[in-house]
Amino acid sequence: MISAIRRIFRTPDLRNKLGFTLAIIALFRLGSYVPAPFVNFENVQLCLTANQQTSGLYEMVNMLSGGALLQLSIFALGIMPYITASIIVQLLRVVIPHFETLHKEGQAGQSKLTQYTRYLTIGLAILQSTTLVTVARSGLLFGSSGDAACQNLVSQEWYAVIMIILTMTAGTGLVMWMAELVTERGVGNGMSLLIFTSIAAQFPASLWSIQQTKGWEIFFMVIAVGVVIIGLVVFVEQSQRRIPVQYAKRVVGRRTYGGNLTYIPIKVNMAGVVPVIFASSLLYLPALIAQFNQPAVGEQPKEWVVWISNNLTQGNQPLYMLMYFLLIIGFAFFYVAITFNPQEVSDDMKKYGGFIPGIRAGRPTAEYLDYVLTRITFPGSMYLGVIALIPFIALALVNANQNFPFGGASILIIVGVGLETVKQIDAQLQQRHYEGLLK
Repeated sequence: MISAIRRIFRTPDLRNKLGFTLAIIALFRLGSYVPAPFVNFENVQLCLTANQQTSGLYEMVNMLSGGALLQLSIFALGIMPYITASIIVQLLRVVIPHFETLHKEGQAGQSKLTQYTRYLTIGLAILQSTTLVTVARSGLLFGSSGDAACQNLVSQEWYAVIMIILTMTAGTGLVMWMAELVTERGVGNGMSLLIFTSIAAQFPASLWSIQQTKGWEIFFMVIAVGVVIIGLVVFVEQSQRRIPVQYAKRVVGRRTYGGNLTYIPIKVNMAGVVPVIFASSLLYLPALIAQFNQPAVGEQPKEWVVWISNNLTQGNQPLYMLMYFLLIIGFAFFYVAITFNPQEVSDDMKKYGGFIPGIRAGRPTAEYLDYVLTRITFPGSMYLGVIALIPFIALALVNANQNFPFGGASILIIVGVGLETVKQIDAQLQQRHYEGLLK
């Protein structure tokens, strides 16, 4: 391992790529701490310290932004608008035939879809920054009741609001550009690496918070549990069902084509972290509606607002955990059904003379692929639901910080991005030295 790391830094091309990637990551983290204009930074820090509990979509967005969201920095939105835009464009392929046509056109069509994703990212950044500034002006960003203690803006004038919105939107555009630069000139996928950096940057603070509140015994127990969880997540993320595919031989002139045996890899967790994001977003909507329907001073709260506050706002509530688990399972099946089309795979195999041994080409192949996909997706969705509930279980058992580092979307993203980045570095080492990083 040490010799492989030495070879990385002795290879000029790979060393330059790693240096460029680290420089972009450092700029990204620096921008996460630079406050937007007209933001009272000291007041924001006081409110952030006094209100440690965030839940629902706030927790997810704040995690993906590396804590920049609640600090109202220039990179407050982070990479989240770009992720949302990418998912929307991918889902629109099912609804809009033109998008599906562009997807099948190869590089030219993919470039057009990427351009649409960029435009949609800027639009979502404007919408999300406007919502964030509106919540910050009302004093409800940290779950307070709107009192003066958590008024985070220096000025409430219209020009100040517009300047903050433009700054955060420009910050999102800059983050998107940096992510694409890393993909083009660095190592790994730029968007994934920036998300990885945002999540990993919060691990030390979360672990130290557990140590300060629970002591060294619970701290080391959490570390041990974290190592076990990471090992299990790596095992499941690498697990796949390989469906063998045989291609018939074709003789063209004096050359023989085909005749090789390959396979279709179907991962246990084909949906990735997307179902967790969808479920968090959907469950946050009732809490958001209830938050903006709080009673005035001296008035009695409405019954439905009280019910939502008692059952759908905190992760340690049984109904919240049950709905979260079921939504993740449902979204896992939904997303896999959209991203993997058995009929399309079957048609492509038939087009190039491929078939699954023992299965007839055409409709029987599509039915077989759908059968295997359903059986694989069910344990994968259960696995996603259990991993997503780990922070809430930890909160209930040891009363730890709700931002428990080893669980939920954070551990899925860190393990997934880490594995893919190491594989890319390993592939580049093998091209140059015939020996990679992994053995």
